[in-house]
Amino acid sequence: MKNWFRPAGRRSAKNNVTRTLLQSAVFWGLFLWLIPIAIHNLESALDWAALRFDRQVTTGWILFAMCGSLGISSGVTLAVQGAGTPLPMDTARKLVIRGPFRYVRNPMAVAGIGQGIAVGVVLGSGLVIAYSLAGAVIWHVAVRPHEEADLLDRFAEDYRRYRDSTNLWIPKLRSRAHL
Repeated sequence: MKNWFRPAGRRSAKNNVTRTLLQSAVFWGLFLWLIPIAIHNLESALDWAALRFDRQVTTGWILFAMCGSLGISSGVTLAVQGAGTPLPMDTARKLVIRGPFRYVRNPMAVAGIGQGIAVGVVLGSGLVIAYSLAGAVIWHVAVRPHEEADLLDRFAEDYRRYRDSTNLWIPKLRSRAHL
């Protein structure tokens, strides 16, 4: 997996932002629409009870919008400040510790997991929520160690200080990231 992490080529910020938004659209379409709909259809076919509570759909859409805003703003920050995209094979050329990255080390993972949970809430699907949480575990165990090793290789002490001062999953209300 180490070979997956390659800094982006030299491109304009506009080009990186466009690539980031296209990547986000593909991610949302596959992981937040097609797969959850398939899971929800399986639950329906098995006649499993749906989750239901007051203001469920509204709550789900509000959570989706909040997490989506976090994901898009994080991606744009990465594209502009980092001169790359969120994809490992086109990753940021510069260490990004501004914007949402000041408060949590991978706000895009937090956003994606939150959006997946939001979709599960909208659909009333416990399996979609479980799928989203499984995605968090997979990212944490299989992707994060490689991503962090790459960042440590490329940014050395700057990344180490950032990593040691910024939480991975739970945002800090006050940033301590100083480089």
